[in-house]
Amino acid sequence: MPLSFLTAESFETPCTITVEQSPEHFHAHVELADEVEIQPGDKVRVHGAPIQIPFGTRQVFERRATVTRASPLARAFTRLAAYLDLAELYEVSFNAGRIK
Repeated sequence: MPLSFLTAESFETPCTITVEQSPEHFHAHVELADEVEIQPGDKVRVHGAPIQIPFGTRQVFERRATVTRASPLARAFTRLAAYLDLAELYEVSFNAGRIK
């Protein structure tokens, strides 16, 4: 079995962080440069000091981020775990209904 099946690769990329804290919105979004696609099991670590903004404002920050790709084994495990977690969220009934 090749070792790449178990190991993960990492790389750095610029990113843009948009933070808004207001009565209408409370969010932080990270957009990676070069349209880097994140897949199940991948990890993104944004570098720099914690961001704090005053209430009622929206600010945009430029930072660097390290993306760590999941190994194929970790990606498969993440997909399986997500599927099993999703199955717990709903209950399906195949009853024909009441019989009078």
